[in-house]
Amino acid sequence: MRLTVFWQRMADHFGPGYAGTFARDHVMTELGGRTVHEALDAGWEAKDVWRVVCATVNVPSENR
Repeated sequence: MRLTVFWQRMADHFGPGYAGTFARDHVMTELGGRTVHEALDAGWEAKDVWRVVCATVNVPSENR
């Protein structure tokens, strides 16, 4: 998954204003105690981060 697709999905789910806030501030155990930004910076693949976000906030299956 390209980062542009990842960020579009984040904006589609959270809204353009909150997607960045969530990615910057929400620490997830499934990402090793990292935020979305930290996980991506640490080398996690965007598709894997998206899967964690989906599971954490219950993104509907049709949007996964």
